[in-house]
Amino acid sequence: MVKDKTFLAINVSVFLIMIGVGLIVALLPRQLMNLSASVSDVGLLASVFAIPYVLLQIPVGRLADIVGFKHLMAAGYLFCALTGILYFYSNTPNMVLGGRFLQGLAEVPIWTLGPALLSIRYANQKGKSMGIYNASLHCGLTLGGLISVFAYRFMEGNQPFLVFTLLGLTGSVLVLLFVENPANKSVAGNEASKKVSFKTLLSDPVNLLVNCGVTFYGAGYGLFITIVPAFLILEKGAEQSTIGVFFALFYIAISISQLFAGNWSDKRGRKPAMIIGLAAAAAGILLFHGFNSIPAILFLSLASLGLGVFSVSSLAFLNERVSQSQKGSISGVYYFFFGLGYFSGPLILGKAGEGFGFGAAFMLFAAVIAILMVILGFAIRPGQPLQSSKVFNS
Repeated sequence: MVKDKTFLAINVSVFLIMIGVGLIVALLPRQLMNLSASVSDVGLLASVFAIPYVLLQIPVGRLADIVGFKHLMAAGYLFCALTGILYFYSNTPNMVLGGRFLQGLAEVPIWTLGPALLSIRYANQKGKSMGIYNASLHCGLTLGGLISVFAYRFMEGNQPFLVFTLLGLTGSVLVLLFVENPANKSVAGNEASKKVSFKTLLSDPVNLLVNCGVTFYGAGYGLFITIVPAFLILEKGAEQSTIGVFFALFYIAISISQLFAGNWSDKRGRKPAMIIGLAAAAAGILLFHGFNSIPAILFLSLASLGLGVFSVSSLAFLNERVSQSQKGSISGVYYFFFGLGYFSGPLILGKAGEGFGFGAAFMLFAAVIAILMVILGFAIRPGQPLQSSKVFNS
C-alpha cells in the first residue's frame, strides 16, 4: 500500500492542503474584521463555507461515480489555489466571503472522494486506508495550526494566502500526475446485490441510524472547536496556553484513533469499533465538565479518541453496504450528515447551554449518544442487507 503512487499522492496532497487550511484559518477573522465595521460579519465565515460544503456533498459523490474521482479531486485542489488568490487580493468583505464560499466548494471533493477512491482500490483494507487518509488530513491541520503561531512573525500581510495557493496547486498536480481512477469493472455477483436505489441509501433503517451517529460525530467535532474552548475559558478559567494544549490533543487524538481504528475494524468488525467509539465519546463528554484544567482535557481527549474511532469505522461500514459503482455516493451521504451536525450542533447546544446551563447541555448530548449506541448495538447484524424494494439490474 505505502509503495502505491496513488495512495502516496492522495495522502501527501491532503496533508499539504490541510497545512494550508490550518495556516489561514486564524487569519480570516482578522482580515474580515479589518475590512468590515461589523464584528458580527465574522460569523458569516462559517455560514458561507457551510452552504456549498453541505449541499454539494451528495451531488459531487454521485457525479464521481459516473465520471471518476481523479479529475474532481484535482479540481478541488485547484479551487483551493484560486481561493488563496482571492483571499490575497481581497479588499472588501464580500471578496473575503466569496473566497470562503469557494473554499467550501473546493473542500467537498477533497474530504469526500479520497476515502471513496481508497475503499475501491483497497477493498480488503478499506478501514486502514480510510483511517490513514483521515489521519493525514488531521495531521496537516495540526501542523498548519502550529506553523500559524510563528508564521505571521516572518510573513507580511496576506502572504500566508499565497502559501495556501501554492499548496493547492501542488495537490492538484500530484493528483493529476499520480492518481489513477479505479478500473471501471462491471458489477456482478455479490456487488450486484449491493447496488440499490439512491432513495434506499438514505432511507434504509440501519443506514439512518449510523448516519444519525455521523451527525452526532459532526456535532461533537464542531463543539470541540467552538463551544468547548469557550466553556473552558468562561466557566473553568482556562488560560490560552491550556486551550492550545486542548486543540493540539484534539487533533492528535482524532488522527491517532483513525489511524489505528480503521485497521482494527478491518480485523475485528465495524460494529464493535462503532460501539466502542460512541461509548468513549459519551463518557468523555459526560465527565469533562465536572473537572478543571488537565483532568477536563484528559476526558475531552478520551471523547476525541471515541469520535475518531466511530468516524472511520462508520464510514467503512456504510461503504461496505453499497456496490463499487456507488462508493462516491455513499461517501457524499456520509459527509452530508457530518456537515449537518458540524454546523448545527454548536448552534443548538449553544442555545441549550444559555437556556438551562452548559453542564446540563453536555450531559444531555452525552446521553443521546449513549442511547444511540445501545440502539445500534441491537439494530446491526452481521451481513444485514439494505432494506430495499427496488434493486437495480447489473
